[in-house]
Amino acid sequence: MRQRPDYLAHAVLILGVLLFAMPVWLIFAGSTQDSSAIDRGELSLLPHLSGLDVYARVLTRGAFGAQPVWHMLLVSFGMAMAIAVGKIAISVLSAYAVVFFRFPFRHAAFWLIFITLMLPVEVRIIPTYTVMAGFHLINSFTGLWVPLIASATATLLFRQVFTAIPDELVEAARIDGAGPLRFLRDIVLPVSGANIAALFVILFVYGWNQYLWPLLVATEPRLDTIVIGIVKMIGVDTQTDWAAVMATSVIALLPPVVVVLAMQRWFVAGLTEGEK
Repeated sequence: MRQRPDYLAHAVLILGVLLFAMPVWLIFAGSTQDSSAIDRGELSLLPHLSGLDVYARVLTRGAFGAQPVWHMLLVSFGMAMAIAVGKIAISVLSAYAVVFFRFPFRHAAFWLIFITLMLPVEVRIIPTYTVMAGFHLINSFTGLWVPLIASATATLLFRQVFTAIPDELVEAARIDGAGPLRFLRDIVLPVSGANIAALFVILFVYGWNQYLWPLLVATEPRLDTIVIGIVKMIGVDTQTDWAAVMATSVIALLPPVVVVLAMQRWFVAGLTEGEK
């Protein structure tokens, strides 16, 4: 018997799509219109094809003293990739050590890592800045991402994944002569592949959207991320070029969207997989 379509569920889904897509469409339409009209509140829902040249302008020249958008995209992409890869590498190794190695106070070490979740970023940001200044990493690309690669949340998630690996598999690998590194490479990482992919997507978006730390640690324009660049484009003493701001915002959406779409299958699998 053919089931009747669930009209309520479809209506809720359509409403959700509209709520998320409408602001993005307004930004795209506004990016092609005159900034003075936007200041007056005369924002049209239809884009003006004659205004699409704003995208080429912000990509190559920027606006209001901000760096060209292509340069800010490179900085943001490098920072996001470094944060995502660094967090995953450190979290995998720390969770692997806690689960599979037997050393004194290993549970205490894990709980000390876990307790850091209780500390908000604002509490840790001044000591972190002091440490970076001591290592002379202020106004450097390294200073943008190194303090952000430690993750108690990722360590906790990988620990839960690793504890689901059967003890029999660990014993079989030990009998076959597999050392710790070989067991990690041949067994643990393949089993955790979907989880790593899902976490990579989340961490990439997290790194891409960073604002507070880059604002503090990098004051030189050459290290401006795309998020910082959008803020700098909003004029204070002069009229804001809203078309340039909106065009830059649309461009800033594209890399995270591409990453999510490219890794969608692994992302969903990593979030929905049960115990191995």
